[in-house]
Amino acid sequence: MIVLYLVAGANHFWHPIPYRKIIPSWVPAPNLLVAISGICEILFALLLIPVTTRVFAAWGIIILLVAVFPANIQMMINFYRKSSPWLWATVVRLPLQVLLILWAYYFTRE
Repeated sequence: MIVLYLVAGANHFWHPIPYRKIIPSWVPAPNLLVAISGICEILFALLLIPVTTRVFAAWGIIILLVAVFPANIQMMINFYRKSSPWLWATVVRLPLQVLLILWAYYFTRE
């Protein structure tokens, strides 16, 4: 989980445009939110390492996953509107978010 969120967080800075494109138009400051979510992913990944901060980090990941869920829905809508052959992947990604939340929840137990 640590590696997953370190890489995902860093990717927000390596390739910010795809993240920017999936932020719903009603959400303000998309560039700032891409950076903040990337920082949070990196920070929470690092906070998973020490046992003393692991529960806090896991709850942070859960909150972050819930907060970015509208972007996952927007990505699916974008792919649908473009008739993308990868639409199926965006549909599969939605329940995958639930599995990621459950995985993080596992780390909330002391």
